[in-house]
Amino acid sequence: MNRGTTDERLLPAVREACLGDARPPVPPRPVIGQSWHRVRLRGVDPEKGGSSPPLPADEVEQRRQRSPLAALLGQLHEGLGSVVDIERHLMAVTDAEGRVLWRQGNPGVLRSADRLGFDVGASWAEELVGTNGIGTSLVERRPVQVRSAEHFVRTHHAWTCAAAPLHDPRDGRLLGVLNVSGPAQAFNPATLPLVTAVAKLGEGELRARHWESVERLRAVAAPMLARVSGRALVVDRDGWAAAVTGMGPVGRVALPKSVQAGRAWLPSLGLCSLAPLPDGWLVRLEEAPRGELVPNRVVLDVRGPRRWTVTVAGAAGEWSQELSPRHAELLYVLARHPGGRSAAELAADLFGDASRTVTVRAEMSRMRRTLGGVLGHRPYRFADGVEVHLLTPPRGEDLLPPSTAPVVLTDRGRLPV
Repeated sequence: MNRGTTDERLLPAVREACLGDARPPVPPRPVIGQSWHRVRLRGVDPEKGGSSPPLPADEVEQRRQRSPLAALLGQLHEGLGSVVDIERHLMAVTDAEGRVLWRQGNPGVLRSADRLGFDVGASWAEELVGTNGIGTSLVERRPVQVRSAEHFVRTHHAWTCAAAPLHDPRDGRLLGVLNVSGPAQAFNPATLPLVTAVAKLGEGELRARHWESVERLRAVAAPMLARVSGRALVVDRDGWAAAVTGMGPVGRVALPKSVQAGRAWLPSLGLCSLAPLPDGWLVRLEEAPRGELVPNRVVLDVRGPRRWTVTVAGAAGEWSQELSPRHAELLYVLARHPGGRSAAELAADLFGDASRTVTVRAEMSRMRRTLGGVLGHRPYRFADGVEVHLLTPPRGEDLLPPSTAPVVLTDRGRLPV
């Protein structure tokens, strides 16, 4: 038995004890125990689970067409072919909400999955069907294997699943989950490392395709910018710079969620004018009255279980951006401490270790490149004159579910349950 695992024969007794608030023969793995705690608070039935109506076929098709993962299906299946075809398992790919968009595998296993509602269009979010590879990986934002009776719902105990999240390398956005499921007694312990590796290869393919598109845009942008006076740059639809003029090198500009032609305030650049290009945007920096460049309102929204946003507003307009789990944690701490936090204090807040200042400074540097007009430093804080609104979930247990930061764990206990 590997260190940190539980003998599979003990899992039913561990589950029964934990669900009955008794002392288990051995503790569950932390990732499983935390998931059980979350879904119990959600009121999921441990015998039958819950469900939501599957998406209609046209909605599934629309989500497939919008998903960057559609281009990876062949590669994902090729990487997992030995498991799916030879080991008689199934492969599923979901979106970021846990909705199954694609599914393939052994016909007999597919029929068994149908009886559990594990079909295309179904949701396997943790809050609906309890602890499972897909839903728990979405919450944890990392690879997860759930073995037999580690599933919260009893009807899932004949299965074991291994899942890994898939992120968009352009902006770190969670795209969905790659999952392999099969009969618990036939599941290979090496499946989780394989699924994780194939997911990383898929992300690498997306990254390579993205840089190819940036190079194509650069070939068009360079001669265009040669005719532009002042400071300007050409970015792709995701804000990655293809060429610049009149200014230093730029990696990526965080664009608003809904980009429109015209004047826009971008936290990293200030007031700009945006003009559409076939594969991106021409961004020209403008001079503006002093007050117009200063944002005066920030809304940090951490109410959702998997997606969190920051919205910045000022006289020049409004800008919103989705946040990574780490940046959501950092901004949450700064919103809770208007007077600011030192690097050591933030390290203690996030890691329980005040010495991890290098990590904190690196993350804050990344955020300040995006939110330059909003964040100050020495100490780290929201800038003077910026009105900050923090939107938290109504239930304490729903506050930044993936986070294990000490400050978040403490605050979960302070919010209503």
